[in-house]
Amino acid sequence: MEKIADSLKFTGPIPPDGRHRAEELCRRQATQKKAEQVHLNTLSVSFVNSYLQYMGFETDLDKSDSCNPVQQTLMDVADLSLKNLGLLECRPVLEDAQFIYIPPEVQSNRIGYVAVQIKKSFREATLLGFVRKVETDFLSINQLQPLDNLLEYLEELTQVRQAELVSQLPTDNKTLVKLQQWLENIFESGWQEIETLFHYQRANPDWNLRSANNSFVTRGKLIDLGETGIIQSVILVVGFSQENQQEINIIVEVHPIWGENYLPPNLQLMVIDFEGVEGESIMEAQTRSSNKNIQLQFSGEVGERFSIKLVLGNISVIESFLI
Repeated sequence: MEKIADSLKFTGPIPPDGRHRAEELCRRQATQKKAEQVHLNTLSVSFVNSYLQYMGFETDLDKSDSCNPVQQTLMDVADLSLKNLGLLECRPVLEDAQFIYIPPEVQSNRIGYVAVQIKKSFREATLLGFVRKVETDFLSINQLQPLDNLLEYLEELTQVRQAELVSQLPTDNKTLVKLQQWLENIFESGWQEIETLFHYQRANPDWNLRSANNSFVTRGKLIDLGETGIIQSVILVVGFSQENQQEINIIVEVHPIWGENYLPPNLQLMVIDFEGVEGESIMEAQTRSSNKNIQLQFSGEVGERFSIKLVLGNISVIESFLI
C-alpha cells in the first residue's frame, strides 16, 4: 500500500482474502442486486480493515455485522469493529459517484463513516475521507473530511477510552478482592457461599460438582444490572485452584438468580487485564436468547491484578481482583 502525495486520500490494493470473502458472500445472495451490494460492502470493509491495521489500530473483523452472512443478507451493512472503540461504517462508492449512500439502518451506533471508492477492477480502492456522523441518506463526497482527520479522531477516541479504563482501576487496595485471603477463609463484603446464593445447590448442580473439589475455592456475589427503579440481578461466581506457589487457575461464571431459568440476552462478561496493556479486555463472552450461564477460564500469577466487567445495555459493573 502507498499513500498518495497529498495525504488526503489513500489508494492501495484490496487484500486477496477480502476479495475471496466478498466473492463467497456474493454467491450466497438470492438476487443480482443484493449480490452486488454485498460484494462492494465486503470489499470496502476489507480494505479499511487492512489500512487501519497498517496504521496501528486494532480491529476485530469477526465482530462486525458485515462479516455475518445472515446480517449481510438482511441489511445493507459495511461496518468494521475497532477494538474498544466501536463500529466504523465503510461505505462503498463507484469511481463516477458524486454521493455516498448511507442506509437508514446504519445511521446510528457508529463512531464514523468512511467513503471507499472501489475501482472497476475490484482489486484496488481509495479512501476518500470520512465524517463523524450523518443525518441524511445521501452524503456528498465534497462534504468529506480529509483522511488524516480520521486518524487523528481515532487516536483521540483511543486516548479517551484508555483514560476511562485507567479511571476504573482501584485507587486503594481496600477496594480489591484479594484472592489469596480466600485461602484463609477471609472474604470481602458481599461475597457469599455458593450454597446460599443458589438456595442450597438446587439451582445449579453443575457448579456444585465443580466446587466439591476441596482444593477449589469459590464465592459468589449478587450483581444488579438494572436501570433506575428496575432490579435486574445476576450471580457472579469466581472460583480458583492453586497450581503452585505462583500460578492459579481461575473460573468466572455468571448465572441467573433463583427463580430465573436464563440470563438476560446480550449480557457481556469481560476479563480486563491491567498487567500488560492497561485496561485491555483479554477475553469476552456474551449471552444470546437462552443462556443458562456463561463462563470464562484463565490463569494468573500471584501479585497480578485483573477485573471482571459485566455489561447489560447502558449499565456496567466492575469487580477488581488481586491474585
